[in-house]
Amino acid sequence: MGFRDRLGAFVEHARFGQFITGVIIVNAVLLGMETSPALMDRFGSLIAGLDSVCLAIFVIEILMKLIARGHRFFLSGWNVFDFLVVSIALAPATEGLSVLRALRILRVLRVISVAPSLRRVVEGFVKALPGMGSVFVLMAIIFYIGAVIATKLFGHSFPDWFGDLGLSAYTLFQIMTLESWSMGIVRPVMAAYPYAWVFFVPFIMVTTFAVVNLLVGLIVNSMQDAHHAEDEVKTDAYRDEVLMRLEAIEARLVEQSPTKK
Repeated sequence: MGFRDRLGAFVEHARFGQFITGVIIVNAVLLGMETSPALMDRFGSLIAGLDSVCLAIFVIEILMKLIARGHRFFLSGWNVFDFLVVSIALAPATEGLSVLRALRILRVLRVISVAPSLRRVVEGFVKALPGMGSVFVLMAIIFYIGAVIATKLFGHSFPDWFGDLGLSAYTLFQIMTLESWSMGIVRPVMAAYPYAWVFFVPFIMVTTFAVVNLLVGLIVNSMQDAHHAEDEVKTDAYRDEVLMRLEAIEARLVEQSPTKK
């Protein structure tokens, strides 16, 4: 086994993944502590030093994976994600790049790439995006129709909520989330328009209880598909391993059998 193979086996080992996960968690705590002026006044240099150590570990990890896998490193979307997150963390703290420095907290997202269960959740969400796109288009159509109707019906009496198309769409979005929708918006509107419930109740039924649950169903189905696909890969790998062992046993038996004269 060559050096690259040994290095690859080392970075793929479960213990190494657990160590990186621990460093990510520690780094997340440190980045949170940086937001406290009191802690930074007392332990600022220590926090900055530990943060630099964590970043150095991430850089070494990326370099080890690059050496072990070569160009194959960039064939994995998770590896590209880790590379970009670490690269952002290395950006200099200049005036123009201060936003990039603030994005160092994205290093916490690296825990997704090292945790198989979290990867499965994200992969399921990504696979659901095409179906979700159709649902979003449907919701946009419903919101557009509702915003036009609400502006025509209630815009004159409630300009702050339904004065134009944008305000109406935002108010309807608030109603869809059920945040202060009844006492805050609908009941005041019904005080001026007693039959306004005929518009708002069906809108809530369609958007909140139908379309949103449809999105949830798409994501759940995609996560289940991703889980089944992962199980099939594990089953195929186990089957191949069993077949290899049987072939090895068969070859050993052939070697040990008496030679025909």
